Amino acid sequence: MGKTLAQKIFESHLVDKPYEDTSILRIDRVFCHEITTPLAIQDLIERGKDKVFDSTKIKAVIDHVSPAKDSKTALQGKILRDWAKRNNIKDFFDIGSNGVCHALFPEKGFIRPGFTVIMGDSHTCTHGAFGAFAAGVGTTDLEVGILKGVCSFKEPKTIKITLKGNLKKGVFAKDVILFVLSQIGTNGATDCVIEFTGDIIKNFSMEERMTVCNMAVECGATSGICMPDMTTVEYLWPFIKDEFCSKEEALKEYSKWASDDDAIYEKSIEFNLCNLEPMCTVEYKPDQVKPVSQMSNISVNQVYIGSCTNGRISDLRIAAGILKGKHIAPGIRAIVSPATSSVYKAALKEGLLEIFLDAGFCVTNPSCGACLGMSNGVLSEGEICASTTNRNFNGRMGKGGMVHLMSPATAAATAIKGKIVNSELYL
Repeated sequence: MGKTLAQKIFESHLVDKPYEDTSILRIDRVFCHEITTPLAIQDLIERGKDKVFDSTKIKAVIDHVSPAKDSKTALQGKILRDWAKRNNIKDFFDIGSNGVCHALFPEKGFIRPGFTVIMGDSHTCTHGAFGAFAAGVGTTDLEVGILKGVCSFKEPKTIKITLKGNLKKGVFAKDVILFVLSQIGTNGATDCVIEFTGDIIKNFSMEERMTVCNMAVECGATSGICMPDMTTVEYLWPFIKDEFCSKEEALKEYSKWASDDDAIYEKSIEFNLCNLEPMCTVEYKPDQVKPVSQMSNISVNQVYIGSCTNGRISDLRIAAGILKGKHIAPGIRAIVSPATSSVYKAALKEGLLEIFLDAGFCVTNPSCGACLGMSNGVLSEGEICASTTNRNFNGRMGKGGMVHLMSPATAAATAIKGKIVNSELYL
């Protein structure tokens, strides 16, 4: 009987099986940031176990509030900073060299097909775009991962979602995952792995695949996964070129992590997206979604472009292309936050930041910030934000605020109009 990619990863990383449905897996990467990791660090210190299983496999960043906004967030950063120094963690990215974790770590080449990855952050599922099993975990599991390099998981069931057809011009990866959410719901993949496949995924870039996998958790999934292919190899080539004689050899090696043709799935779902329109959330759940054309010109107070979902250079290029030579509507404010320092630098070099500034945007440093209502764009009660982030829960971006999730193209068009509208790219 064939196996899914997730099953192959579980079998190859199995350390112990204490219960029939529970597997202890060896972990290839433990990612850390300053919001959730300090709790684990302090508990380890109190237990007299201030050490790490392998300093080369732990990567850490200050990203959620960057730079610190108050004494509390400064302390969180200090705890992570001091811990990284004590334990000789070379790959620690402090203010100035940092970025949003789920954009920064792939950018640095830390992910490989077949890897197991954990982090105290629910959107760790982003890294499954590389054919890895990547999951957000709680403090206790994070502690064990840091100390011992293992983590406990239930046996994975996989839901296969096949995305067919050719997307219309002006329809993007964010629209695709919002549509999927609208169809299967926030509990549609609870405790499962979502395997994204089909022509649309095959034609997506790695950045687009990361956008799709990033929001798998909003479906209730433990992880989102894409099959590794030549697109994966091309993205990773600067980091793996000394490991393989050719890209074809790398592809052959990574292809072993693809699901077998006769693999058994919990469920298989197929969508033809030839007629998909740009999508946007309504109300306070990420599966409450409508086509932008049905949003009746809802006025906004703020537009936000950034986050681990849509703050990469390709996202900024799309938005800047729409904004060039135009200005945001009177009475609104607009913010763009490049996801990493490298994205910021590239956007500066390409003249994108000048376009944003000329259009009336505030350009911030890389930070999660406004996405979870911590800094750099928090909403006031009753305000509405058009955002490229990944969650629209009540109060997510500020108490009493409303967030509408959308693609960078829709966000840019909305900034110009002052109301939620389709971009000029979509005809």
